[in-house]
Amino acid sequence: MKTVICDLDGTLADTSGDLIAAANACFVADGLGALLDAEADKLTAFHGGRAMLQLGLRRAGINDPKKIDAQYPQLLEYYAENINVHTRLYPGVRQALEEMLAAGYRLGICTNKPSGLAELLLQKLEVRDYFGSMIGADTLPVRKPDPAPYLAAVRDAGGDPGNSFLVGDTETDVKTARAAGVPVVLVSFGPEGEGVSRLKPDALLPHYAELGRVAAEVLEQS
Repeated sequence: MKTVICDLDGTLADTSGDLIAAANACFVADGLGALLDAEADKLTAFHGGRAMLQLGLRRAGINDPKKIDAQYPQLLEYYAENINVHTRLYPGVRQALEEMLAAGYRLGICTNKPSGLAELLLQKLEVRDYFGSMIGADTLPVRKPDPAPYLAAVRDAGGDPGNSFLVGDTETDVKTARAAGVPVVLVSFGPEGEGVSRLKPDALLPHYAELGRVAAEVLEQS
């Protein structure tokens, strides 16, 4: 069965605004002020909570891993309570998912977001029912770029890894796909735009209206 596995943050939805707000809430609580910018720091947001905390603390002249460890649970708590304030699906996502299902594809999620938060966000965005699987950062003992989460996402969706591909937005997704031996498609409408071509994916996705075409092309080549 043909299968499309999607990353979540920066791929299906622009979650950067709520992620950055959560990090800034931690900094403000410590009297440091809002250290991250919602636009300029979008790319860091898509690399996760610890990356945002590290960047902000470095700007404040603090280089202490223990401080990051202390703030991280606070970030997750704030984020869970404010997970869908600024977050939006990218244009065309819902229609593309419906079209792929109608065409006989299986769909799944493979994300490095903690599974509880990923499930919550997918429900809030009203797209959880499109996906036959959801593998988060803590579903398995390992996370992307290890191939195991990807392969689990394909299996749980009822698909065949040999007839599947990953849609993502970062180097982590490229490394995951290469480790799993499957094609990888990167969205080109994120913070880097077409600059993600430097990562040498098998294809770029300029808009979700093109997902069906891109899927047919990469699976035919694999």
